[in-house]
Amino acid sequence: MFSGSCKQQAPRPPVAEKIPHEITTHGHTRIDNYYWLRERDNPAVIEYLEAENEYTEAMLRHTGDLQEKLYDEIIGRIKQTDESVPYYENGYYYYTRYEEGQEFPIYCRKKGDLDAPEQVMLDVNEMAEGHSFFQVTGLRVSPDNRVLAYGVDTVGRRRYTLHFKDLETGEVMPDQISETNGYVAWSNDSRTFFYTTQNIITLRAENVYRHVLGDADGKSELVYFEDDETYRVFVFTTKSKEYIMIVSSSTLSTEYRYVKADDPGADFSVFHPRERDMRYSVDHHNDKFYIVTNWEAENFRLMETPTRFTGRENWRELVGHRDDVLLSGIEIFNDHLVLSERKNGLRQIYIYNWDDMSGHYLEFPEEAYTAAVSVNPDFDSDNLRYTYSSLTTPNSVFDYNMKTGEQVLLKQDEVLGDFDPDNYQARRLYATAGDGTKIPVSLVYRKGVERDGTNPLLLYAYGSYGSSTDPRFSSVRLSLIDRGFIYAIAHVRGGQEMGRYWYEEGKLLNKKNTFTDFNDCAQFLIEQNYTNENMLFAQGGSAGGLLIGAVINMRPDLYRGVIAAVPFVDVVTTMLDDSIPLTTSEYDEWGNPNDEDYYHYILSYSPYDQVERQEYPAMLVTAGLHDSQVQYWEPAKWVAKLREYKTCDNPLLLYTNMEAGHGGAAGRYRRYREIAMEYAFLIDLAGIE
Repeated sequence: MFSGSCKQQAPRPPVAEKIPHEITTHGHTRIDNYYWLRERDNPAVIEYLEAENEYTEAMLRHTGDLQEKLYDEIIGRIKQTDESVPYYENGYYYYTRYEEGQEFPIYCRKKGDLDAPEQVMLDVNEMAEGHSFFQVTGLRVSPDNRVLAYGVDTVGRRRYTLHFKDLETGEVMPDQISETNGYVAWSNDSRTFFYTTQNIITLRAENVYRHVLGDADGKSELVYFEDDETYRVFVFTTKSKEYIMIVSSSTLSTEYRYVKADDPGADFSVFHPRERDMRYSVDHHNDKFYIVTNWEAENFRLMETPTRFTGRENWRELVGHRDDVLLSGIEIFNDHLVLSERKNGLRQIYIYNWDDMSGHYLEFPEEAYTAAVSVNPDFDSDNLRYTYSSLTTPNSVFDYNMKTGEQVLLKQDEVLGDFDPDNYQARRLYATAGDGTKIPVSLVYRKGVERDGTNPLLLYAYGSYGSSTDPRFSSVRLSLIDRGFIYAIAHVRGGQEMGRYWYEEGKLLNKKNTFTDFNDCAQFLIEQNYTNENMLFAQGGSAGGLLIGAVINMRPDLYRGVIAAVPFVDVVTTMLDDSIPLTTSEYDEWGNPNDEDYYHYILSYSPYDQVERQEYPAMLVTAGLHDSQVQYWEPAKWVAKLREYKTCDNPLLLYTNMEAGHGGAAGRYRRYREIAMEYAFLIDLAGIE
């Protein structure tokens, strides 16, 4: 169902056949000529995707040497034989290491002492042999330290099969459980565990099961079914190892259930019944539960309650609501309480002493950075482990003594080659949106770059789900920056950089703020002489790909070229189809188009529906055939329609990874092939020799 061949000397793009398909909603009929591309098992669909891949390869063939050079540069900066900083838990030190030339991690532990013999729990390189895609997730060791549970995905659709390995004998046990999220929550008998399964069509995590390892019949017992299609469930063990928690979560609400980990056969109790617009999370220590909640607190506050009385009427406030600080999480120790916060758009770490609730912030040296609490499984420790990074500082792992204030750098990622952070400059600016809101913009560039309006600049954003884009280091990005690119992040509304209200102003009937913020940031960078319309590029992925699709429909003149990775662009049709993964659980993010007001609003920005007969910038669009989050047909349909409508000769390229899902290629190095292709596309457009 396509014409054209990219095998000719002068490549011509494939043209998807137009087969009209009517979609009627609220009395309005839309014609979707490329609806047929949803037919995953139709050979013509695969043929079309492969033809697009061949066309992309042909159009980028002249950059082949550059792609190889970029790939070699990128992996050349990576310390190939490397390992993580070990953390101590339940008598063992756990760490992950990589060996030179190998794609996958090796998961290890040592008993009692870092000088003890190494025990390899999993060598994923050996496990992945013979697979084009392979991913391991959710490693959980039983309380008696004997059994390792882990999930395996060999397709890329995030449908994991649970496996269990006896760490004393080295044998993989016969128990296998499919269609899970890859994680288990162990009870304290080291035999009983809980896990979630997904609906095989929608991939919604909806069931929680109890299973006893090694039972002769191998059967699992259903302990909870989430019947509200807007909620998903997961299960975990508290840091104290005293409770198993089932969490039902939607965009706006949560509900916890709990059972003692010493009594896994008991019935779960509801912590506090779900209420619309009320979110809460729970952790435990000694005789109290600790609750982070937005109940009467838009930016969240911290409460506590006795373990015997969990209803909200028993909650007592420990840390109150603050208009200028978002409380995003806690870490509990015997003598200290650690808060993870966002203030002025940046992450902060605040440490309380339990004795008198006095406290202090950790101080960080740069104006744009990210810091996060890391793995801290030991209540008794006085050391807080955290990570720090910035646009010029590689990821660093610290231990901070909360009693003495002593700080130790345990590891900073090594960047091989001639990297020197002093050669780079990071800045934090503020653009003004059309409604007067100040939008943070983080930039990094090589020192010596002049603000003369001639620089190539890549502007990135995400801006959905309250997910904040922090200014962190990337050695990969150096391949652009060292060639004169400025890299910028627009912290647009829809994330939570500036607090919960920042998210509320970029969702539902406020969603267009996300897109206009981005264009306003782009215009600001041009006005500040960092770049110009002929050297400005944009990039986003998934919901950030939706952003890219929307902004180029609104202001195609602002951008020389864009990269849209696995973009969510067919918004109306997807949100009307409740059989597609993520749809029902995201009505509170985008709106439910079965409601006519939301239908018209979503339609007004949906990139696929708003394609116009106009000039578009050069575009590279990527997809994953097995993507469970953004189905491959969304970018495929979008590109097909853009080919039909665009009125210019700027390149329009679609690359579909036929062996992967939403996250792209598996493995430590394979994904850099795709990044090298993307960077070559940008560098070529910028005219950089």
